[in-house]
Amino acid sequence: MQHKVKMTVIDKKLYPELQAQYCADPNAGACPCYQVGDEFVFERYQTADDFWHMGVNTLRQAAGVPEQTAGGPDMPHCSEAWDAVARYIYTGLQGGSIMRGWMNDERVMITCCSDGTRPVIFKLERMDYKVLYIGGIACEACRDRIRQALKALDGVKNVVFREAFTEVYLETEVEDTRLRAAVEELGYSVEKID
Repeated sequence: MQHKVKMTVIDKKLYPELQAQYCADPNAGACPCYQVGDEFVFERYQTADDFWHMGVNTLRQAAGVPEQTAGGPDMPHCSEAWDAVARYIYTGLQGGSIMRGWMNDERVMITCCSDGTRPVIFKLERMDYKVLYIGGIACEACRDRIRQALKALDGVKNVVFREAFTEVYLETEVEDTRLRAAVEELGYSVEKID
């Protein structure tokens, strides 16, 4: 089983009275690094290792300008945010419980950066998936047939085809034998499952 962590900006707060009283720039305003709706995905499979690069290129959906958003192509995450979320991202990438006993789902956490005058609120989600190396895929119709067969299995949430492999996202554990059988019944070969 493999794991990714999705981080979504779900809210931003601003406390102008605190900024006026304590900040060097009393009119600093809201955080410029993140916008509500920004989505980031941290991966750690094959050559991808987003955690060790402080999330550069993890931005998948920008509510603002991608080049000016933390986690975009040239900008690591803000140090205040990274300080607050990094340990939970790392835990999720290893398949661990992000917040067991506090959240309804131990794979999910609501957290915020540590800037007390303009905090950004994040939703972290551990995404569990298995990687299938499938032989014999020749066209989009093949992908559609495989996607339908896999999504028909209880516990399979989504199927994403990459250039060299297929990612099968899971809501619950699905045995490798069931994944293999669903694909091989269609006449394709499953060379390996990670």
